[in-house]
Amino acid sequence: MRVLVVEDEPLIAQALREGLEAEGYAVDTSDRGDDGLWRATEVAYDAIILDLMLPGMNGFVVCREMRSRGITTPVMMLTAKDGEFDEAEGLDTGADDYVTKPFSLVVVLARLRALIRRGPTERPATLVAGDLVLDPAERTCRRGDTVVELTPREFSLLRYLMHRLGEPVSKRDLIDHVWADQEMEANVVQVYVGYLRRKIDEPFGRAAIETVRGHGYRLAADGG
Repeated sequence: MRVLVVEDEPLIAQALREGLEAEGYAVDTSDRGDDGLWRATEVAYDAIILDLMLPGMNGFVVCREMRSRGITTPVMMLTAKDGEFDEAEGLDTGADDYVTKPFSLVVVLARLRALIRRGPTERPATLVAGDLVLDPAERTCRRGDTVVELTPREFSLLRYLMHRLGEPVSKRDLIDHVWADQEMEANVVQVYVGYLRRKIDEPFGRAAIETVRGHGYRLAADGG
């Protein structure tokens, strides 16, 4: 079992790592929200322990972005903030459990085991554009009967375009949702769109990803 801990207080992060490793978990840690989101996008974790107050991006935004990208990994939100409104907002953004600091490590571990046993609470819908099919739950892509191998970043980019099927999507919007990095240069989108075209379009004689001049890109509703 692999768990991601996103926590910026070193002593708490270390205590969680040691407690989880003693239980046999493989543990990755991050002390920034934006980095935690990147890790959740790149690696298939069994669960994520997510602090609320984080530099770079707070836990509410991280959880919301994960769910919008189809990442259904169970999330335990861990925070010093108390109150029913914070808990409600955490659950509304897609968290599966909510634990307030100070906490008992024994209780956190028991609740984490329960989350992992339940697994993802919702299977995201399959996305379809003509014969182009993306399955976020299985993380697979097909053109007709042909399986198309995508990297995690390519998969996230295509998934967002398919969520916005037929709509022009700006490069800035793609950076915010796929990379979550305000400092990312817009030309990185062009590079990854090129990668996608070489995988989902060119081998099949299609042109699903259209360039919208002066704006960004659009995925054709009919799959090109």
